Amino acid sequence: MEDDLIVNRLANYDSYYTKEYFYKYCRKAYEIFDRKYQLRYKTGLDFYSLAHEYYIHLMTHDFKPLLDRPANVKLSTWMTNGFHFVILDALKAYNKEFANLSDTASDDILEYIRSGEPEDNMMQQVCEAISRHYMNDRMMQEIGSMIFYAGFSQKEIAAQLGITPAAINQRYKKMMNEVVTPYIIENYAQGTYDIKYDATTAYHEFNETAAVYEAAPKFSFRKKFLSFCTMPKKQYRTTPNHISSLQPGEIFVFGSNLMGAHAGGAAYAAYKHFGAVWGNGVGLQGQSYAIPTMQGGIETIKPYVDEFIEFAKQHQELRFLVTPVGCGIAGFEPCDIAPLFKDATDVENVYLPESFWDILR
Repeated sequence: MEDDLIVNRLANYDSYYTKEYFYKYCRKAYEIFDRKYQLRYKTGLDFYSLAHEYYIHLMTHDFKPLLDRPANVKLSTWMTNGFHFVILDALKAYNKEFANLSDTASDDILEYIRSGEPEDNMMQQVCEAISRHYMNDRMMQEIGSMIFYAGFSQKEIAAQLGITPAAINQRYKKMMNEVVTPYIIENYAQGTYDIKYDATTAYHEFNETAAVYEAAPKFSFRKKFLSFCTMPKKQYRTTPNHISSLQPGEIFVFGSNLMGAHAGGAAYAAYKHFGAVWGNGVGLQGQSYAIPTMQGGIETIKPYVDEFIEFAKQHQELRFLVTPVGCGIAGFEPCDIAPLFKDATDVENVYLPESFWDILR
């Protein structure tokens, strides 16, 4: 029931569910397949390029690939398989050893499990998960133990159990769909390559820096710092949190995709209310301006932001209200996108979201 709710929210372009589930599942799947294919070292195969491609595929098919999934397959498993096909297509285009790639995700997940560190105890944990799930099915327990713990091939298992390899393969696929893939996604794949901010380390670094400066005569680092914190704050040009109407000369700046499919979030509002044109993913249209954010990583967005800033400089008669572009369905965070707008901080007719100013100032 929870999976059905998630799919329905995704199909309704809910940015929270998109970030919380779509990108979470894709990130974890990316980690698994990256170990096999070294994706992050290949041009155009970074996480965001592949995840955005998968999302746009789902969007252009009205999310039917998820809505029509088999009832007995968990959403995380189904999305991992779907994302795997996107990866294989991208690798084919990249033209690197495609002939040797598996046509299903199951073998790659099995390889991921077997390549884990011994202290992770991954194989034993997977075996125990299979035993719990199939507690009344001795055959499935036996096959799971032989594959994941003993490391036998399907052909070897078939010979030992006296059944056909096809029967073993059928049970193996069922096991992977129902138990193994969801278990690995939930418990082992970390799904992030971001460096987390360590508040404790930062605190000690601050105090060490303060000690160095305070050792110098006639200077108090803490005093200077506290003085800065209590200074009257500059008035920043801030975009309203909610925009339901525009004044003449105001432009609604939103994140789009290159296809110009303005189906959700701020893009849908631009299409519905502010003159965005379906099929146009870049630039001024009506009282809106589109900045593509779903074609890859941050580096693919920067040229469009630079183009927007230059456009704003040349059109001082307009006032540009920038929404948190890229921070909804596209899956980025303000700390990713805000630095791209650094050159806009001194452009008087460009207004930025509070979340961007929090980073920039």
